[in-house]
Amino acid sequence: MTTSVDGAGRRRLILAICCLGIFMVSTDTTILNVALPSVAADFAATIPELQWVLDSYTLVLAGLLLFAGSLADRWGRRRTLQLGLGLFSLASLLCSLSPSVGWLIAFRVLQAVGASMINPVTVSIISVTFVGPAARAKAIGTWGMFTGVALAVGPLLGGVLTAAVGWRSVFWITVPVGVLALVLAGLVIPESRGARVRRFDAVGQVLVILALGLIVGGLIEAPRAGWSLVAPLLVAGGLAAVVVLVLYERRRRDPLLDPRFFGSLPFSAAVASAVLVFTAYGSALFVSTFYLQRVHGLSPPEAGVVLLPMALATTLASLASARLMAARGPRLPFVLAAISLTAGGLCLVGLQTTTSIGVLALGLALIGCGFGAINTPITTTAVASMPRSQAGAAAAVGSSARQVGMAVGVAIAGLVVGHVPVVEFARATHPIWWTVIVASAAVLVLALVATGRRGTESAGRMRPLLDE
Repeated sequence: MTTSVDGAGRRRLILAICCLGIFMVSTDTTILNVALPSVAADFAATIPELQWVLDSYTLVLAGLLLFAGSLADRWGRRRTLQLGLGLFSLASLLCSLSPSVGWLIAFRVLQAVGASMINPVTVSIISVTFVGPAARAKAIGTWGMFTGVALAVGPLLGGVLTAAVGWRSVFWITVPVGVLALVLAGLVIPESRGARVRRFDAVGQVLVILALGLIVGGLIEAPRAGWSLVAPLLVAGGLAAVVVLVLYERRRRDPLLDPRFFGSLPFSAAVASAVLVFTAYGSALFVSTFYLQRVHGLSPPEAGVVLLPMALATTLASLASARLMAARGPRLPFVLAAISLTAGGLCLVGLQTTTSIGVLALGLALIGCGFGAINTPITTTAVASMPRSQAGAAAAVGSSARQVGMAVGVAIAGLVVGHVPVVEFARATHPIWWTVIVASAAVLVLALVATGRRGTESAGRMRPLLDE
């Protein structure tokens, strides 16, 4: 059951509220990066603990997105969004009051639970608000643009706040924004529910969390003394959970993750591209933050200034990509994004201790440009290749792929540079830049296949099978 929305002005306001919510959630994925050295100094935290501060948020968010989407269909999308906004705001306040790194990680988990109710639900609300295919694609593209811009602005905003007030202030900013969005949602957004309520898939949910936790946890803990055997077993256990999940979900009438989605080439390519690009972006941002502050001795705001070209490039590329995609379709933005990402990786693949900050800023700006250009096509392609009734579920899978990529990127970065002396840090980052290059090449191949004739035909075949 859905509630119709009348008036172009009201529709735009609903879109603005949804974009405000996703901007807040996405910013918190990266806003803490530049502040990590300050957190480490306050709590005497290790690199693995700092990785968990970031990945506890992204992992729980990724693991609960699909459940939150089905909850919203059953309980009400506006009500679920308001609960998520309230919980996220409360958890942000608690994060700012954390007495130890352990409590900070715990409150980040609570923050992610709230965020999981905001991310896919906003796309579902947009899908029922904008009925026409063209208007819906444009609105979802705007939503995707805000996601990319928020991820880019996060490090800059975090650096400024950390220097001016302290690292705890990076959590204060989301509290009034979350409360404002909560109130506006209650006043403007009509309640809506799914046409058919799906049964809760408890086994599938457990398997998703188990798979993500074991794989990323194994990567994070691998450098610890005594974990040389345990960590590979954790990763292997996570991969086994993925296999069991696929086999189990194929047999369910109401699966948490419908394996049939991946019969659509555009959808599969969008999800794979999201994992690859966010893995590259997450690892690049993590090592860059520590390179600037540990190797060059920059303060948090100075590091934020160096990252400013990356944020600006992401913002401008997101805007240009949305317009280009509306005029020419997703193929050209995908190709241009892959080229820009490759150029950024090539700029930094020879990074040394003596490399100028200008070269680093240029390389990161190119990576930011590619990241911004690809974020909107990923969202739009994933959702557009599904029937309208499955838009929320498709968006949830795409969003989960983003968070999984970010978590894996941070884990890989810590695995590569976690215990490296300062004098060897720059050289140790080289595998990260090669990761960016390889990921962008893979994205280019996926884009060409998915946006061609075979991709269009596969999406057409899947829509009638998935429509409800």
